[in-house]
Amino acid sequence: MATVAPMSAQRGTSLRKRLLPLHVAIALQGVMLWVPVEKLFMSEIGFDAASVGLMAAAYAAVVPIIEIPSGILADRWSRRGVLVIATLALMLCSLIGGLSGNVATYIVSALVLGVYFAMYSGTMDAIVYDTVLEETGESGSFEKRIGRVRLVESVTLVSSSLVGGWLAALTSTRLMYFLTVPFAALSIVAYLRFAEPRLHKSEARTSLRSHVAVTYRTITRRGQLLPIVALAVLASLILQVVFEFGPLWLVALAASAVLYGPYWAGLVSTLGIGGLLAGRLRFDQPATLAGVVGLMILASLVLTISASVLVVTIAQVVLALLVVTASIHVTRLLHDAVPSGIRAGVASGVAPPLGRTGQGDAALARGFAVVTTDTGHRGEVFDASFMADQQASLDFA
Repeated sequence: MATVAPMSAQRGTSLRKRLLPLHVAIALQGVMLWVPVEKLFMSEIGFDAASVGLMAAAYAAVVPIIEIPSGILADRWSRRGVLVIATLALMLCSLIGGLSGNVATYIVSALVLGVYFAMYSGTMDAIVYDTVLEETGESGSFEKRIGRVRLVESVTLVSSSLVGGWLAALTSTRLMYFLTVPFAALSIVAYLRFAEPRLHKSEARTSLRSHVAVTYRTITRRGQLLPIVALAVLASLILQVVFEFGPLWLVALAASAVLYGPYWAGLVSTLGIGGLLAGRLRFDQPATLAGVVGLMILASLVLTISASVLVVTIAQVVLALLVVTASIHVTRLLHDAVPSGIRAGVASGVAPPLGRTGQGDAALARGFAVVTTDTGHRGEVFDASFMADQQASLDFA
């Protein structure tokens, strides 16, 4: 017993040191200074409701097309390499966005952003899982480590959004796109300093056709994986609903515009706090599971009956926080159930990213649009003009 604790501590220290360059890369990559002012910039270059709808449709189409192929590429080639390509896509997206002077060019930028999200999601989870497995020999600390990744993503998102809005007010919205590029470039340097795990290379090499067939068969036909797939999709769906439609409760309750900022800050903070809770809540214990499910149901019921902005906000935050924490546990179950050789491909196919909501883009921009389009009344009167402004903001989302 005397030697187990020091060995465990040594493995933990080694794992933290190995993951440090990855955390630095994630933090630098998450500095998207244009996120809080995107909708304002779009209005400046001629977007209307129809063109925003077209952009959203194009973006929604490109992500699922690239999702699984990018995971298969990460499994067969290099997960670190795929993350570098994803970051290059982010740089290209920011450059095209900053150079855009019309709707068509900006839609191209949105398509490239879809490539970034598709290549980042499942690959990041897989590389963290395999690193934990290589360093410790088991997956017990995966939830804690991927939780730290979520925390870094959340803190960077919130802080860079605040800085981006402030800088845009002093300079211009277009400049925010160009200022994002150096941070993404530095994140590539950090990725290259990360020692990539090699577990996915230790398995027997198969043909591409066989690899693709096994990946899709694992996702669609493997009985053991079906409950996990269902949980992953359900968690993603609930978060999508909360982040995308949560602000509508404030609209329906005629909340003052000033409340949207604290509301959104609280909601986004669940991504980071959920990461901190990951691994601490024992979902394999019936009492813990029952308590979490009970709180989720209670929070959902509150949303159907409460007419208080404060109560609704607390209920949404609690619901989002518990779902984020539970989704991290589900992610571990998913990776536990599949071999390393197809891990990134399966993860990409089973749990697609929350898209721009997951990164805080669409919903953050919606909150920004709600406040900035609320002309004259500042949300104090729930009149026809206010409703028109809210519809315009939702169209922009």
